Amino acid sequence: MKTEKEKMLAGEVFQVYDPQLVAERAHAREIVEEFNALGETDPQQSEQLIRQLFGHVGKDCEVHAQFKCDYGYNIYVDDDFFANYDCVMLDVSPIRIGKHCLLGPRVQLYTVNHPLDPQLRRNGAYGQSFDIRLGDDVWVGGGAIICPGVSLGNNVIVGAGSVVTNSFGDNVIIAGNPARVIRENPVKE
Repeated sequence: MKTEKEKMLAGEVFQVYDPQLVAERAHAREIVEEFNALGETDPQQSEQLIRQLFGHVGKDCEVHAQFKCDYGYNIYVDDDFFANYDCVMLDVSPIRIGKHCLLGPRVQLYTVNHPLDPQLRRNGAYGQSFDIRLGDDVWVGGGAIICPGVSLGNNVIVGAGSVVTNSFGDNVIIAGNPARVIRENPVKE
């Protein structure tokens, strides 16, 4: 029999208020609150807290306050990562972000969803989650929302305020609600 955490990580319907999951979210919130309280006053301590919180952090990671997440340990960022002010990463499933990625202010990455069945959805007691993957050299414009299960290839630009509900391959600029390709983004050699 699977634990609720195992169900959560497998993308199955799970009980949100499972004691283990509640404790893990509380632990993450303590670190996040300490991080956010620092603001811009101690960049080295801020980075240490992010490295303690995230599942993996490459070289050169910068995250601005106010930052929010659920667990932290499901966030994996590679080298040269930047998240501007007020980013939200609901990391119920893994969020994997490649090299040289930029998140504008108030970008939101949601891996979690609620079941379609209204009985399971009541009181927020059950959830279901799907991974998010961002390739290398992705830039997500301010206020954009990346929905559960979305994968973006390399060299993708997401327009500010967009809602990304589907996955996209490499070398495109996407925008809108729902986001769609507005043009190719060729790599210049």
